[in-house]
Amino acid sequence: MNVHVRTATVADVTRLQEIIEASVRGLQAEDYTPAQIEGALKTVYGVDRQLIADGTYFAAENLTPCSGDIVACGGWSKRRTLYGGDQYSGREDSLLDPSRDAAKIRAFFVHPTWARRGIGSLILEVCENAAVAAGFTRLEMGATLSGVAFYRARGYGEVEKQLVPLGNGEILPIVRMTKQVILNNETGNPG
Repeated sequence: MNVHVRTATVADVTRLQEIIEASVRGLQAEDYTPAQIEGALKTVYGVDRQLIADGTYFAAENLTPCSGDIVACGGWSKRRTLYGGDQYSGREDSLLDPSRDAAKIRAFFVHPTWARRGIGSLILEVCENAAVAAGFTRLEMGATLSGVAFYRARGYGEVEKQLVPLGNGEILPIVRMTKQVILNNETGNPG
């Protein structure tokens, strides 16, 4: 696997939206109904340009010769919003205080043809390291049902189940998960 993680840019938005839609339709079908998926794509899931502007959203590129195509994305945030793209009405973009607030792990999506190859873990490691470098010692997220096992395996614990109302009258169950970051004394990175 020849994949490189880089900071996403505004020029990536169209491809990021394609990745999000393919990921949701292809990887969440076992956990959500078609109506929930379509409702979530219209009102919750989507590109968050604030993450891109903050430099905290990442794109994983396939670096095989002549490709350079984005195959996954994910990020972290120093803002209060727990989930949701630009179109989500429940956003709160005020800044967090690293001494008392948890950084938010946000908007992880992998194209189905690239799933289960370690790319999500690679992006998560980049995000955790960046959040720690910004002074955060706690992380939290609103995980989809499809992502709970992935995050649990990486040290996140389930805190509460939440129900997100969707614009089409459906409800999207998610799970708020948290992780206390333990720093490696030798490297300063999460250990």
